[in-house]
Amino acid sequence: MYTIPLGDDGAGLCPLLPRQAGEFLAHVDRGREFIGRFNGLPDVITDLASSRAFLQAYAEKEAADAGRICGIRLDGTLVGAVILRRMDVTRGTAEAGCWLEPAAVGRGLVTRGARVLIDWAIRERGIHRVEWWVSPHNAPSIAVARRLGMRRDGLLRESYLHRGQRHDEEIWSVLAPEWTGGAD
Repeated sequence: MYTIPLGDDGAGLCPLLPRQAGEFLAHVDRGREFIGRFNGLPDVITDLASSRAFLQAYAEKEAADAGRICGIRLDGTLVGAVILRRMDVTRGTAEAGCWLEPAAVGRGLVTRGARVLIDWAIRERGIHRVEWWVSPHNAPSIAVARRLGMRRDGLLRESYLHRGQRHDEEIWSVLAPEWTGGAD
């Protein structure tokens, strides 16, 4: 399997496949509470079967050219991921997302990984608009959107239910003509 280096610190970006469900579950378990503050992933990935089903769904999205998941590794250990939750090549739109376990925070891994994935979507798949949906309380994720050259488009008030509570969501985006590779 290939890994795209994300710098000289041992970080890399690589595909996540259904056969890696055990490793993916262990990663989610290490960051379950931290990731779950703003992301419903830990509520979906609860055991090996759900981990495998999640990765299988992304394998099917990738086969249909409708999404993608890439693991972020640090010295070979899976510590996070960047995703294209949705991708519509015909319409030229995609939604990117991410998460990290706590031990990997503060190293720029999400920015570097998202930069590679968004660049691929724009340059290779012809995506015109990439969105980043984020809680207005998730300052680190908003900082990533800014570092990627995204602009805040607006706020969706109480747009999603997470752990029994309604939450607002900001939408940030970058358009293909604006994309510079997310240079800081």
